[in-house]
Amino acid sequence: MTRRPRKSILPGAAGYRMPAEWEPHESTWLAWPHFRDDWPGKFEPIQWVYAEIIRNLARHERVDLIVNSAESERRARVALDKADALSDNVRFHPWRTDRVWTRDSGCIFLKRTTETGTTDLLALNFEFNAWAKYPNYKYDAKLSARMAKSAGTRIVQPFSGEHRVVLEGGSIEVNGCGTLLTTEECLLSTTQQRNPPMDRMAYEQMFADYFGVQSVIWLGDGIAGDDTHGHVDDITRFVGPDKVVTMIEPNAQDENYATLQENLGRLKAARTPDGQKLEIVEIPMPRPVIFEGRRLPASYANFYIANGAVLVPVFNDPNDRVALNTLAALFPTGEIIPIYSGDLIWGFGALHCMTQQQPASSA
Repeated sequence: MTRRPRKSILPGAAGYRMPAEWEPHESTWLAWPHFRDDWPGKFEPIQWVYAEIIRNLARHERVDLIVNSAESERRARVALDKADALSDNVRFHPWRTDRVWTRDSGCIFLKRTTETGTTDLLALNFEFNAWAKYPNYKYDAKLSARMAKSAGTRIVQPFSGEHRVVLEGGSIEVNGCGTLLTTEECLLSTTQQRNPPMDRMAYEQMFADYFGVQSVIWLGDGIAGDDTHGHVDDITRFVGPDKVVTMIEPNAQDENYATLQENLGRLKAARTPDGQKLEIVEIPMPRPVIFEGRRLPASYANFYIANGAVLVPVFNDPNDRVALNTLAALFPTGEIIPIYSGDLIWGFGALHCMTQQQPASSA
Protein backbone atom coordinates (compact mmCIF):
# COMPACT_ATOMS: atom_id res chain seq x y z
CA MET A 1 0.00 0.00 0.00
CA THR A 2 1.27 3.49 -0.86
CA ARG A 3 0.93 5.97 1.97
CA ARG A 4 2.52 8.97 3.59
CA PRO A 5 4.67 7.79 6.53
CA ARG A 6 4.20 9.09 10.04
CA LYS A 7 7.02 11.28 11.29
CA SER A 8 8.02 8.67 13.86
CA ILE A 9 8.63 6.02 11.19
CA LEU A 10 10.30 8.01 8.44
CA PRO A 11 12.82 5.82 6.58
CA GLY A 12 15.89 7.72 7.80
CA ALA A 13 14.87 7.39 11.44
CA ALA A 14 14.07 3.71 10.86
CA GLY A 15 17.62 3.00 9.69
CA TYR A 16 17.10 2.92 5.94
CA ARG A 17 19.71 4.33 3.56
CA MET A 18 20.29 4.49 -0.16
CA PRO A 19 23.22 2.15 -0.87
CA ALA A 20 26.14 3.36 -2.94
CA GLU A 21 25.97 2.19 -6.53
CA TRP A 22 28.99 -0.11 -6.14
CA GLU A 23 27.25 -2.12 -3.41
CA PRO A 24 25.79 -5.48 -4.57
CA HIS A 25 22.78 -5.38 -6.89
CA GLU A 26 19.89 -7.76 -7.26
CA SER A 27 19.29 -6.39 -10.74
CA THR A 28 19.38 -3.42 -13.09
CA TRP A 29 16.14 -1.93 -14.39
CA LEU A 30 15.93 -0.70 -17.99
CA ALA A 31 13.13 0.22 -20.42
CA TRP A 32 13.37 -0.83 -24.07
CA PRO A 33 13.41 2.21 -26.44
CA HIS A 34 10.19 2.98 -28.26
CA PHE A 35 9.63 6.77 -28.33
CA ARG A 36 11.07 7.86 -31.67
CA ASP A 37 10.88 11.57 -30.83
CA ASP A 38 13.61 11.10 -28.23
CA TRP A 39 16.06 10.32 -31.06
CA PRO A 40 14.61 12.02 -34.16
CA GLY A 41 16.44 10.76 -37.22
CA LYS A 42 18.61 8.42 -35.14
CA PHE A 43 16.13 5.99 -33.61
CA GLU A 44 17.11 2.85 -35.54
CA PRO A 45 20.65 2.47 -34.08
CA ILE A 46 19.45 2.88 -30.50
CA GLN A 47 18.15 -0.68 -30.15
CA TRP A 48 21.65 -1.96 -30.90
CA VAL A 49 23.16 0.28 -28.23
CA TYR A 50 20.63 -1.13 -25.79
CA ALA A 51 21.40 -4.67 -26.90
CA GLU A 52 25.10 -4.10 -26.22
CA ILE A 53 24.34 -2.68 -22.77
CA ILE A 54 22.03 -5.58 -21.90
CA ARG A 55 24.47 -8.17 -23.24
CA ASN A 56 27.16 -6.87 -20.91
CA LEU A 57 24.94 -6.31 -17.90
CA ALA A 58 23.32 -9.74 -18.08
CA ARG A 59 26.75 -11.36 -17.69
CA HIS A 60 27.01 -9.74 -14.26
CA GLU A 61 23.46 -9.42 -12.88
CA ARG A 62 19.80 -9.82 -13.74
CA VAL A 63 18.28 -7.27 -16.10
CA ASP A 64 14.67 -6.28 -15.48
CA LEU A 65 13.60 -5.03 -18.89
CA ILE A 66 10.41 -2.98 -19.26
CA VAL A 67 8.68 -3.31 -22.64
CA ASN A 68 5.72 -1.28 -23.87
CA SER A 69 3.62 -4.15 -25.20
CA ALA A 70 3.70 -7.73 -26.43
CA GLU A 71 4.84 -6.45 -29.82
CA SER A 72 7.58 -4.38 -28.19
CA GLU A 73 8.75 -7.46 -26.32
CA ARG A 74 8.80 -9.46 -29.55
CA ARG A 75 10.95 -6.81 -31.26
CA ALA A 76 13.24 -6.60 -28.25
CA ARG A 77 13.70 -10.36 -28.18
CA VAL A 78 14.56 -10.42 -31.89
CA ALA A 79 17.13 -7.64 -31.50
CA LEU A 80 18.65 -9.14 -28.35
CA ASP A 81 18.88 -12.56 -29.99
CA LYS A 82 20.66 -11.13 -33.03
CA ALA A 83 23.13 -9.33 -30.74
CA ASP A 84 23.76 -12.45 -28.61
CA ALA A 85 22.20 -10.61 -25.68
CA LEU A 86 19.11 -12.72 -24.99
CA SER A 87 19.56 -14.89 -21.91
CA ASP A 88 17.72 -16.27 -18.90
CA ASN A 89 19.15 -13.34 -16.94
CA VAL A 90 16.83 -10.93 -18.79
CA ARG A 91 13.34 -10.65 -17.29
CA PHE A 92 10.58 -8.83 -19.22
CA HIS A 93 7.90 -6.57 -17.75
CA PRO A 94 5.04 -5.52 -20.13
CA TRP A 95 4.35 -2.02 -18.81
CA ARG A 96 3.59 1.13 -20.78
CA THR A 97 6.12 3.96 -20.47
CA ASP A 98 6.42 7.37 -22.09
CA ARG A 99 10.23 7.42 -22.19
CA VAL A 100 13.07 5.19 -21.12
CA TRP A 101 14.95 7.23 -18.50
CA THR A 102 14.38 4.78 -15.67
CA ARG A 103 16.85 6.53 -13.34
CA ASP A 104 14.40 9.42 -13.12
CA SER A 105 10.95 7.87 -13.48
CA GLY A 106 11.58 4.68 -11.50
CA CYS A 107 11.59 4.22 -7.75
CA ILE A 108 14.68 4.66 -5.61
CA PHE A 109 15.47 1.62 -3.50
CA LEU A 110 16.67 1.87 0.09
CA LYS A 111 17.85 -0.86 2.42
CA ARG A 112 18.57 -1.50 6.09
CA THR A 113 19.94 -4.33 8.18
CA THR A 114 17.43 -5.43 10.81
CA GLU A 115 18.19 -6.42 14.41
CA THR A 116 18.09 -10.06 13.36
CA GLY A 117 20.71 -9.46 10.66
CA THR A 118 18.38 -9.73 7.68
CA THR A 119 18.18 -7.12 4.92
CA ASP A 120 14.99 -5.14 4.41
CA LEU A 121 14.30 -3.16 1.21
CA LEU A 122 12.04 -0.14 0.78
CA ALA A 123 11.10 1.85 -2.32
CA LEU A 124 10.77 5.63 -2.40
CA ASN A 125 8.04 6.63 -4.84
CA PHE A 126 8.75 10.28 -5.66
CA GLU A 127 6.35 12.18 -7.86
CA PHE A 128 7.53 12.34 -11.47
CA ASN A 129 6.58 15.25 -13.76
CA ALA A 130 8.96 14.78 -16.73
CA TRP A 131 11.62 17.17 -15.45
CA ALA A 132 9.00 19.93 -15.13
CA LYS A 133 9.28 20.28 -18.90
CA TYR A 134 7.30 17.74 -20.97
CA PRO A 135 3.54 17.05 -21.00
CA ASN A 136 3.63 13.31 -21.73
CA TYR A 137 4.45 11.41 -18.56
CA LYS A 138 1.25 9.72 -17.35
CA TYR A 139 2.68 6.21 -17.85
CA ASP A 140 6.11 7.09 -16.47
CA ALA A 141 4.42 8.46 -13.35
CA LYS A 142 3.13 4.94 -12.63
CA LEU A 143 6.47 3.20 -13.15
CA SER A 144 7.86 3.69 -9.66
CA ALA A 145 5.01 1.86 -7.95
CA ARG A 146 5.11 -0.94 -10.51
CA MET A 147 8.84 -1.51 -10.00
CA ALA A 148 8.43 -1.58 -6.23
CA LYS A 149 5.54 -4.04 -6.41
CA SER A 150 7.54 -6.32 -8.71
CA ALA A 151 10.48 -6.18 -6.29
CA GLY A 152 8.17 -7.04 -3.39
CA THR A 153 9.12 -3.93 -1.42
CA ARG A 154 7.10 -1.58 0.75
CA ILE A 155 6.43 1.78 -0.94
CA VAL A 156 6.74 5.21 0.67
CA GLN A 157 5.79 8.52 -0.95
CA PRO A 158 8.12 11.29 0.27
CA PHE A 159 6.54 14.54 1.46
CA SER A 160 7.87 17.92 2.52
CA GLY A 161 5.22 19.40 4.77
CA GLU A 162 1.95 18.84 2.90
CA HIS A 163 3.73 18.76 -0.46
CA ARG A 164 4.54 15.49 -2.22
CA VAL A 165 8.15 15.75 -3.43
CA VAL A 166 9.21 15.64 -7.07
CA LEU A 167 12.72 14.18 -7.43
CA GLU A 168 14.63 12.35 -10.17
CA GLY A 169 17.29 9.79 -9.42
CA GLY A 170 19.77 11.55 -11.69
CA SER A 171 19.61 14.68 -9.54
CA ILE A 172 21.26 13.02 -6.53
CA GLU A 173 24.38 10.96 -5.86
CA VAL A 174 25.17 9.17 -2.59
CA ASN A 175 28.18 7.47 -1.01
CA GLY A 176 26.02 5.02 0.96
CA CYS A 177 27.18 6.28 4.34
CA GLY A 178 25.58 9.63 4.94
CA THR A 179 26.66 12.07 2.22
CA LEU A 180 24.61 13.21 -0.77
CA LEU A 181 25.61 15.32 -3.78
CA THR A 182 23.21 17.48 -5.76
CA THR A 183 23.11 20.79 -7.65
CA GLU A 184 21.54 24.14 -7.00
CA GLU A 185 20.63 24.49 -10.67
CA CYS A 186 18.38 21.44 -10.59
CA LEU A 187 16.74 21.73 -7.18
CA LEU A 188 16.83 25.44 -6.29
CA SER A 189 16.41 27.22 -9.64
CA THR A 190 13.05 28.62 -10.70
CA THR A 191 13.66 27.17 -14.19
CA GLN A 192 12.10 23.70 -14.56
CA GLN A 193 11.20 24.09 -10.90
CA ARG A 194 10.20 20.78 -9.37
CA ASN A 195 9.11 21.82 -5.89
CA PRO A 196 8.23 25.53 -5.58
CA PRO A 197 7.52 25.30 -1.81
CA MET A 198 10.97 23.83 -1.03
CA ASP A 199 14.18 25.73 -0.26
CA ARG A 200 17.66 24.45 0.57
CA MET A 201 16.75 23.73 4.19
CA ALA A 202 13.62 21.82 3.20
CA TYR A 203 15.57 19.65 0.78
CA GLU A 204 18.22 18.87 3.38
CA GLN A 205 15.51 17.90 5.89
CA MET A 206 13.83 15.70 3.29
CA PHE A 207 17.15 13.99 2.49
CA ALA A 208 17.68 13.32 6.21
CA ASP A 209 14.12 12.07 6.71
CA TYR A 210 13.96 9.75 3.72
CA PHE A 211 17.56 8.84 2.85
CA GLY A 212 19.19 9.01 6.30
CA VAL A 213 21.60 11.61 4.91
CA GLN A 214 23.72 13.60 7.37
CA SER A 215 25.55 15.88 4.94
CA VAL A 216 24.49 17.45 1.61
CA ILE A 217 27.16 18.83 -0.74
CA TRP A 218 25.61 21.43 -3.03
CA LEU A 219 27.32 21.92 -6.36
CA GLY A 220 26.39 24.82 -8.64
CA ASP A 221 25.32 24.29 -12.24
CA GLY A 222 25.31 21.25 -14.51
CA ILE A 223 26.83 21.00 -17.96
CA ALA A 224 25.77 22.71 -21.17
CA GLY A 225 23.10 20.88 -23.15
CA ASP A 226 21.61 19.11 -20.13
CA ASP A 227 17.87 18.82 -20.78
CA THR A 228 17.21 18.14 -17.08
CA HIS A 229 18.62 21.51 -15.99
CA GLY A 230 21.51 20.39 -13.85
CA HIS A 231 21.53 16.68 -13.00
CA VAL A 232 24.56 15.82 -10.91
CA ASP A 233 25.20 12.48 -12.63
CA ASP A 234 26.71 14.33 -15.60
CA ILE A 235 29.31 16.12 -13.48
CA THR A 236 30.37 14.40 -10.24
CA ARG A 237 30.05 10.82 -8.98
CA PHE A 238 31.09 8.96 -5.84
CA VAL A 239 33.49 6.08 -6.42
CA GLY A 240 34.20 5.47 -2.72
CA PRO A 241 32.97 6.70 0.66
CA ASP A 242 35.31 9.71 0.58
CA LYS A 243 36.26 9.70 -3.12
CA VAL A 244 34.63 11.33 -6.16
CA VAL A 245 35.36 11.66 -9.83
CA THR A 246 34.46 15.03 -11.26
CA MET A 247 34.46 16.39 -14.77
CA ILE A 248 36.72 19.27 -15.75
CA GLU A 249 36.90 21.21 -19.01
CA PRO A 250 40.49 21.68 -20.28
CA ASN A 251 39.51 24.41 -22.75
CA ALA A 252 39.19 27.74 -20.94
CA GLN A 253 37.09 29.09 -23.83
CA ASP A 254 34.45 26.38 -23.48
CA GLU A 255 31.12 27.25 -21.87
CA ASN A 256 31.56 24.45 -19.33
CA TYR A 257 34.96 25.66 -18.12
CA ALA A 258 33.90 28.13 -15.40
CA THR A 259 30.98 25.97 -14.23
CA LEU A 260 33.13 22.89 -13.70
CA GLN A 261 35.91 24.91 -12.06
CA GLU A 262 33.43 26.32 -9.57
CA ASN A 263 32.12 22.84 -8.80
CA LEU A 264 35.69 21.63 -8.33
CA GLY A 265 36.23 24.39 -5.79
CA ARG A 266 33.10 23.39 -3.90
CA LEU A 267 34.26 19.78 -3.77
CA LYS A 268 37.65 20.84 -2.39
CA ALA A 269 35.90 22.77 0.39
CA ALA A 270 33.42 19.99 1.20
CA ARG A 271 33.63 17.67 4.19
CA THR A 272 31.98 14.36 5.00
CA PRO A 273 29.98 14.00 8.25
CA ASP A 274 33.15 12.83 10.06
CA GLY A 275 35.06 15.91 8.90
CA GLN A 276 37.07 14.26 6.14
CA LYS A 277 38.03 16.00 2.91
CA LEU A 278 37.03 14.33 -0.32
CA GLU A 279 39.62 12.68 -2.50
CA ILE A 280 38.94 14.21 -5.91
CA VAL A 281 39.81 12.52 -9.20
CA GLU A 282 39.47 14.72 -12.27
CA ILE A 283 38.39 13.47 -15.70
CA PRO A 284 38.48 15.79 -18.75
CA MET A 285 35.30 16.30 -20.75
CA PRO A 286 35.09 15.02 -24.32
CA ARG A 287 35.13 17.62 -27.04
CA PRO A 288 31.67 19.16 -27.62
CA VAL A 289 29.23 16.79 -29.30
CA ILE A 290 26.98 18.78 -31.64
CA PHE A 291 24.05 17.49 -33.68
CA GLU A 292 21.64 19.62 -35.71
CA GLY A 293 23.27 22.71 -34.23
CA ARG A 294 22.56 21.68 -30.62
CA ARG A 295 25.19 20.84 -28.02
CA LEU A 296 24.47 17.51 -26.34
CA PRO A 297 25.26 16.58 -22.71
CA ALA A 298 28.12 14.20 -23.50
CA SER A 299 29.99 13.35 -20.29
CA TYR A 300 32.02 10.44 -19.00
CA ALA A 301 30.45 10.95 -15.56
CA ASN A 302 27.29 9.22 -16.78
CA PHE A 303 28.85 5.79 -16.23
CA TYR A 304 26.99 2.97 -14.49
CA ILE A 305 28.46 0.69 -11.83
CA ALA A 306 27.11 -2.87 -11.98
CA ASN A 307 28.17 -6.03 -10.16
CA GLY A 308 31.79 -6.51 -11.18
CA ALA A 309 31.62 -4.07 -14.10
CA VAL A 310 31.52 -0.38 -14.96
CA LEU A 311 29.79 0.64 -18.21
CA VAL A 312 31.28 3.89 -19.53
CA PRO A 313 29.89 6.14 -22.28
CA VAL A 314 32.47 6.96 -24.95
CA PHE A 315 32.29 9.31 -27.92
CA ASN A 316 35.14 8.49 -30.34
CA ASP A 317 37.20 11.18 -28.59
CA PRO A 318 40.86 11.16 -27.47
CA ASN A 319 39.71 11.62 -23.87
CA ASP A 320 37.78 8.33 -24.05
CA ARG A 321 41.03 6.56 -23.19
CA VAL A 322 41.73 8.93 -20.29
CA ALA A 323 38.30 8.25 -18.83
CA LEU A 324 38.56 4.48 -19.27
CA ASN A 325 42.05 4.31 -17.76
CA THR A 326 41.03 6.48 -14.83
CA LEU A 327 38.01 4.35 -14.01
CA ALA A 328 40.04 1.16 -14.47
CA ALA A 329 42.43 2.39 -11.79
CA LEU A 330 39.53 3.24 -9.48
CA PHE A 331 37.81 -0.14 -10.01
CA PRO A 332 40.77 -2.54 -10.34
CA THR A 333 38.65 -5.68 -9.86
CA GLY A 334 35.85 -4.58 -12.18
CA GLU A 335 35.48 -5.00 -15.92
CA ILE A 336 35.55 -1.59 -17.61
CA ILE A 337 33.18 -1.70 -20.59
CA PRO A 338 33.10 1.18 -23.10
CA ILE A 339 29.72 1.79 -24.73
CA TYR A 340 29.70 4.06 -27.78
CA SER A 341 27.12 6.73 -26.97
CA GLY A 342 27.44 9.22 -29.80
CA ASP A 343 23.97 8.29 -31.07
CA LEU A 344 22.46 7.57 -27.65
CA ILE A 345 23.28 11.05 -26.33
CA TRP A 346 20.98 12.59 -28.97
CA GLY A 347 18.23 11.54 -26.53
CA PHE A 348 19.90 13.85 -23.93
CA GLY A 349 20.83 10.91 -21.70
CA ALA A 350 23.31 8.07 -21.46
CA LEU A 351 24.05 4.96 -19.39
CA HIS A 352 23.32 6.23 -15.90
CA CYS A 353 20.14 8.00 -16.98
CA MET A 354 18.65 4.83 -18.46
CA THR A 355 19.47 2.46 -15.57
CA GLN A 356 18.25 2.04 -12.00
CA GLN A 357 19.80 -0.43 -9.61
CA GLN A 358 17.85 -2.67 -7.23
CA PRO A 359 20.05 -3.49 -4.24
CA ALA A 360 20.70 -7.10 -3.33
CA SER A 361 18.40 -8.23 -0.54
CA SER A 362 20.90 -10.73 0.86
CA ALA A 363 23.94 -8.48 1.36
